[in-house]
Amino acid sequence: MEYRPTAAVLIIGNEILSGRTRDANAPWLAERLAGLGIPVREIRVVPDVSERIIEAVNALRAQYTYVFTTGGIGPTHDDITTAAVAAAFGTPVERNAEAEARLRAHYEHLVDMNSARLRMADIPVGASLIDNPVSVAPGFRLDNVHVLPGVPRIMQAMFEGLAHTLAGGPPMLSVSVRGHVREGDIAEPLGALQGTVPDIDIGSYPFAQGDRIGTSLIARGTDATRLRALLVSLVELMRPFDADLEVTDLPAQG
Repeated sequence: MEYRPTAAVLIIGNEILSGRTRDANAPWLAERLAGLGIPVREIRVVPDVSERIIEAVNALRAQYTYVFTTGGIGPTHDDITTAAVAAAFGTPVERNAEAEARLRAHYEHLVDMNSARLRMADIPVGASLIDNPVSVAPGFRLDNVHVLPGVPRIMQAMFEGLAHTLAGGPPMLSVSVRGHVREGDIAEPLGALQGTVPDIDIGSYPFAQGDRIGTSLIARGTDATRLRALLVSLVELMRPFDADLEVTDLPAQG
């Protein structure tokens, strides 16, 4: 049986829910993980509330192969992710000697090493560190949960450092067709077509271009041959309504 890992992304932070900050981490992780053959099946956003974080971590780690959290591992009072993840696993948090050494070496000639900064060396017992090549303060992995910072540039650098440890499946591929076709005109035959390929995801996305309404159909799966065959069917479905369709096939194999 083909190995098909899955992932979930847990975004933690009041600033996301308030609208003050627009999350860039979930889309980046979803695209990057899809390229590794690890499709993201769920994205959640929770506030800086310990009980909500614990609940979400436990639910997601039980359902998906990998969980990635972002946010809440800095030095301030509202950075509670580390303690909440530890609580979800029923393990204590302790000062990690390696993390502390990295922080002290980094800040030695820059600023005073105060207790707030040292909080970033508090790691759940049993966790392994995730290297931070940008600002040193590490994230950590506990079982299938990877805890990363919320700053996109740092999060991305840390993810790239751990990507080789993830067991991916076949990469997700996609084909698409776009045209000035109203969703309502193709909804019924599109639903019937989806029923013939339950393991391939067909998404329908309406758009407006000037005063014209259209639809983009995107099919995602792992089998290139079947995706190309499905693309033909999608084009045939839309062609009666628009003769000038925009078709995106898979890259030529060579």
